[in-house]
Amino acid sequence: MFDRRELLGSGAAMLGVMALPGAARAASRRDPVAPFRTPYKYLRRILDGSGIAGSFDEKAVDCPFVFSANGKFYLTHVGFDGQGYQTGICESDDLIHWKRLGLIMARDPGDPITRHNIACASILRENELQSSGRLIKIDGRYVAAWHAYPNPGYEEGAAVIGLAFSDDFMHWERGPVILRAEDGAEWERGGLYKPYLIKIGDTFHLYYNAKTTGAPWKEQTGLATSKDLKSWTRHPANPLLRNGPEGAPDFRFASDPVVVSHEGKWAMYYFGLAKDGYARDLLAIGDNPTRFEKVDEVLIDVGAPGTIDEKYAHKPALIYHDGALYHFYCAVSGKWPNDVRGLAVARSKPWT
Repeated sequence: MFDRRELLGSGAAMLGVMALPGAARAASRRDPVAPFRTPYKYLRRILDGSGIAGSFDEKAVDCPFVFSANGKFYLTHVGFDGQGYQTGICESDDLIHWKRLGLIMARDPGDPITRHNIACASILRENELQSSGRLIKIDGRYVAAWHAYPNPGYEEGAAVIGLAFSDDFMHWERGPVILRAEDGAEWERGGLYKPYLIKIGDTFHLYYNAKTTGAPWKEQTGLATSKDLKSWTRHPANPLLRNGPEGAPDFRFASDPVVVSHEGKWAMYYFGLAKDGYARDLLAIGDNPTRFEKVDEVLIDVGAPGTIDEKYAHKPALIYHDGALYHFYCAVSGKWPNDVRGLAVARSKPWT
């Protein structure tokens, strides 16, 4: 079986250091990328697989999403136990040291949709770049977007996207599936990946990446919108973010969107997979939330051999705190299938 991690895992090593190339650039008003850069890596993973036999995150943790509530920071993440994805949460006072609080979305063996997997990818929250990421309620409840793969294993089969609802962001009621691969265009027929939900005015925007059929496949990013969280319409310009040319860092994948606003602009953080087999976090900026122009630089690059992110530095999540932008990502080292996958962070100002 062709595995997504295996596709991400072929290629030559790239040089990486704590301060990325963007760190040396002047953060002037004439530099439109300056507010979005986070060049200073924290050199240790901030969350790893638990290693506890039988736990939902025994093998690895992946797919960060960060927000603040009740005077604390919270980080949702998916855990992999060898069978599939489930979703947990942890809390922190400083965005570096995290305490596990357990599962918030668990697989349901009796449910044909989530019997093997349920991965919560985002919860509706403030989408300004320089915000503390506070959650937003709709009709008195929190709203999350999840995706689920139909088969056991690591991202096996064509996943669907759905919503969930909660009174306290710890206990969730799963809602119906809202997007299926077979209802979309050719670029998404192979299956759907991470959904990222935001609200702009009276309209909900659900960004998501999806893959083509066959192997090796390609992944691109599209958009669906809704006024009521029930009826969804795919954007006619989909995919909004397409693969680059052969030498581009997103030649194979343009995936895992996170969309934020800043001073009248819109930015999509995403990760790209290049022909060299390495995944890096990238950026596209636009004047509106449906049209983005790619930035010609890498925001988070893979690290040097032997570092925590020597293979992949990908899957962004953002929060602003104490004058700094924090950029969480999934850091992967080693060789598939024995790679080490955990969560890491970089920020816009140096670590002290």
